[in-house]
Formats: sequence, structure tokens, C-alpha cells
Amino acid sequence: MAFTTFGNMFSLFTFAAIFSLLFNSCYGFYPKLLNASLAATESDWSPAGATWYGSPTGAGSDGGACGYGSSVEQAPFSAMVSAGGPSIFKSGKGCGACYEVKCTTNSACSGNPVTVVITDECPGCVSESVHFDLSGTSFGAMANSAQAEQLRNAGVLQIQYRKVDCNYGGTTIAFHVDSGSNPNYFATLVEYENGDGDLSSVDLKQALDSDSWLSMQQSWGAVWKLDAGSRLRAPFSIRLTSLDSRNTIVANGVIPSGWEPGKTYRSVVNFNA
Repeated sequence: MAFTTFGNMFSLFTFAAIFSLLFNSCYGFYPKLLNASLAATESDWSPAGATWYGSPTGAGSDGGACGYGSSVEQAPFSAMVSAGGPSIFKSGKGCGACYEVKCTTNSACSGNPVTVVITDECPGCVSESVHFDLSGTSFGAMANSAQAEQLRNAGVLQIQYRKVDCNYGGTTIAFHVDSGSNPNYFATLVEYENGDGDLSSVDLKQALDSDSWLSMQQSWGAVWKLDAGSRLRAPFSIRLTSLDSRNTIVANGVIPSGWEPGKTYRSVVNFNA
């Protein structure tokens, strides 16, 4: 009996020891591992240069090289925008991409990240491999409370940045038809894409063609065009493919019959944020 009891106790002890070893190996709380995780998060950030342009509390420009026009001053952009140097403007393919930026190198810096959207180009911003020419509003947003003017007076900063998903809440993708469009030529500005924010390709499908997608070409900035050479038949469906993740979404019949140049047509879809 005593031997059996001892054997049971030995078995229980052995099981507990093995369980403890497995638990500590797989699920144990190790401060060093936690610190490593935090370090991995910090490593997502990369260095960049930053300046600002335009009005101290404005949107930098009236839409600039991406073509967003006065939308940059209005929600959801709300002047939290930036021109990008060549490496992030990407000849216009970077339009609409979202980045978090933060600064710690000036006493007026808060160290807290703010999100900006690429809406313009800074072709001369080549002193660093990555450069943000921020709107006055977004540059000041990196500052401590009541120190935005002090931070803007610094003029040039070394900052940290990382690319993040865009999230426009309940806003859906909009298509602003270019004023030069006609029955044989269609061009549209695409804006407010969640997720990557920037696009690798845009395709158009005509009303009477249920299978064939026609590839559009990037015209400039966030404007895409199709020069069909013959009359296009509306309504049009438009398919968008994001630049980095290659996700695809279709706005069915978003451009109606009787569409007009200069008008904006709102879809009912958007990428996942």
C-alpha cells in the first residue's frame, strides 16, 4: 500500500514537473520576451526628414500633384496630409497612402504618432532617402499641447515614420470624373481607399460587356484614364487593386448612365481597414 501511494505521489510529481516545464516553455511570462516584443514594435519605425509648407494651419496645397483638390482641407483628410519625396510619392502611385509620423528630437515634440495621407509631391526633397513635406497642420500636430508654433519654427526635423492602413471610418470610395472626359475617353480621380490607400491597378467594365475588364492607365497622381478610341457604354463598374496587399474590390455600376464630367460619384464599397 505504502509503495503504491509512493508510486502515485512520484507519478504526480513527475507529471507536475513536466507540465511546469511545458507551460514555462510555451506560455510562461518572461519580461525579456515582453521587452523583445516591444522592441520589435519599435523596430517598425524608420528615420525620415520632415519639413512643412503652406499656411501654418493649412493643408499645404490645394491638392497638389495627386489631384485631390480642395478635398485635402475637408474631412476625412482634414488637412492632415503631406507631400512625399520621390521614394514615397512613387511617381503618383503613392498617392493616398497613410503613414504615422512622430518626432522626439525637439523639446516641442510630443513623441506621439499622428497619421497623415500622401496628397502631393515634393520632387526636391532628396536630402534623405525618405522625406515628408508636411502640411502646417500635420507638422504642428506632432507637438506638445500649445507648442505647435514653436515646433513649426524649427523648420526641419528628423522624425520617425511607418506605413499604416488607412481608415476613413464609414466613408466609401469616391470617383471624381475628370473634366476632360468624353464619350470616348474616361478619366477619374479615386479617393478615400481604406487599407493600403494606394493602388496598383484600376480596371473598367462597360454596361453591355459582362466579362471583359479594360485596363486603365495612371494619368497623373491619383487620376486613372481609359482612351477607348470608341464610344464607351455606361454604366461603368470599376475594379481597384491595392498596391502592397494586392487586395481587389469592385464598385459595380458606380458611374451611371448619363454621367457628367466634373461630377463625383460615391460607391457603396471600400477595402477593409
